[in-house]
Amino acid sequence: MAVLSLAACVAFLHLLLLFSSSSSLRLAPKAAESSDSARHGSGRTAYHFQPAKNWQNDPNGPMYHNGMYHLFYQYNPHGATWGVGNLSWGHSVSGDLVNWASLDAAIEPTSPFDANGCWSGSATILPGGVPAILYTGISADGEQVQNVAFPKNASDPLLREWVKPSYNPVIPLPADVPGDFFRDPSTAWLGRDGLWRLAVSAKVGNAVGSTLIYRSNDFRLWERNVAPLQESRAAGMVECPDLFPVAEPGAEEGLDHAPRTGTGVRHVLKLSATDTFQDYYAVGRYNDTTDTFEPEDDGDDCQSWRRLDYGHVYASKSFFDARKNRRVLWAWANETDSQADDVAKGWSGVQIFPRKVWLDNDGKQLRQWPIEEIETLRSRKVGLLGTVVNSGGVNEIVGVAGTQADVEVVFEIPALEGAESFEPNWLLDPQRLCGEKGASVPGGIGPFGLLVMASDDLQEHTAVFFRVFRHHDKYRVLMCTDLSRSTTRAGVYKPPYGAFVDMDIEAHGGIVSLRTLVDHSVVESFGGGGRTCITARVYPEHAENGNSHLYVFNNGTGAVKVAKLEAYELATATVNVGDDGLIQPSSMRRGEA
Repeated sequence: MAVLSLAACVAFLHLLLLFSSSSSLRLAPKAAESSDSARHGSGRTAYHFQPAKNWQNDPNGPMYHNGMYHLFYQYNPHGATWGVGNLSWGHSVSGDLVNWASLDAAIEPTSPFDANGCWSGSATILPGGVPAILYTGISADGEQVQNVAFPKNASDPLLREWVKPSYNPVIPLPADVPGDFFRDPSTAWLGRDGLWRLAVSAKVGNAVGSTLIYRSNDFRLWERNVAPLQESRAAGMVECPDLFPVAEPGAEEGLDHAPRTGTGVRHVLKLSATDTFQDYYAVGRYNDTTDTFEPEDDGDDCQSWRRLDYGHVYASKSFFDARKNRRVLWAWANETDSQADDVAKGWSGVQIFPRKVWLDNDGKQLRQWPIEEIETLRSRKVGLLGTVVNSGGVNEIVGVAGTQADVEVVFEIPALEGAESFEPNWLLDPQRLCGEKGASVPGGIGPFGLLVMASDDLQEHTAVFFRVFRHHDKYRVLMCTDLSRSTTRAGVYKPPYGAFVDMDIEAHGGIVSLRTLVDHSVVESFGGGGRTCITARVYPEHAENGNSHLYVFNNGTGAVKVAKLEAYELATATVNVGDDGLIQPSSMRRGEA
């Protein structure tokens, strides 16, 4: 954590308390600091959330409460590696989900029921507006149990101190679950019968990956439902469950967990599978009488479901943002260089930039998009309109820093007839297909897209691109992130990432969009309006001492038109670095009461 003087800390907390009731409280972004090697060396990010130092992993208990956003996260205060017995709940607060102030740890392993670590969990706002944290503790006996914590002072807008009641654990280890396979309680919700529910991940009988449901009328005594919410027999163990309602297809507003009548409400169940290290979700129907979930179009096993992100994220967690009536998603993106690199740089792990999530018009898939507050970081802008990129073309996007950028481009394909034929077995493994048909492999329509974090000589670059294939008189769009030339460093994990974009490109007039956020070691891409998302970690050597560039490219035989391109340079957010950038609400600046 950043070290501040006592006076600075007191002033910072005083100002936050004074202005916390205003929704306009925020921390000011700094100017872009691309050359600041102390901050950005070894891939440290500029606007993605990460603590000042040490290890972080799962996002925990994100919530909006009394005018402030809270993010808790798995944190090792003693080093840049996981440190199982040291895991605590780091805690930061924000007025805008972009700029963050760091507080002391909310929960630490200090009690018999969490003596060996305070693991993942969720936050729930109880009636009367009091939040509660449910989390997994690793007990003195080494068993995973579920605990509850409450604010010491619920009127404190920063919720700085938390109390763990002595009656913990509220859910002990079940007899049919091994001691190390019972964890990650979800946000709780009320059923129409007035009872609270929560989901907990478990491996039942040492074989079946199950999501268990518990009920309570007082948030203290919990009883397990006979049937699990969901079982994934092939997965073995799933974790970090997230169940939430979604509005009607195409409606972008979020829904909270209020009891709902009728059968028309859809829910999304998200699970994280430990054997693949991926997050999967299904749209389906949740029955709050039987407390079971039935996917509408996908199989029973979660590994046959869609993925939230086809790149490098895990342990995602969403929350309902009552301030803007939306559902917001967080997720952890861990490092892909070595543990020795993590120790050397003194930190490990970032969070994705928060995403708004809603149900697509087709009612089958989620759409994801960076929250609108990212626009507060935008500075310089460049654009292209109507540019044609011919076969073999590489056009540089000049005028914005290539290490901190937000690029959105709309591609138009003049003639779909030039698409390559599609082999049906390619459906089974699009990631492998992206590896075989990388950015340097010419095709019919594509590969075309963006080259980001690129060196002057293009010896280092990360390619994010599309290919279009013909399949049974229709067209399939493949989206890939190619890391094969992302760095010349040794010992870096550089897999291909890829998935099909579930859209009818012919019905869209041959148009497909791509938005990519670039932040030093993070490349987040959103294809087809957020239908397919791919996050990657990159560590180009040139970025340590040189400039990075952005390009539009086309390596297909047919021309591709850039119907629209907007690229923004992004300022550096204020993340866990103190109170020097605190901005007062506009009403206080005018001297109003």
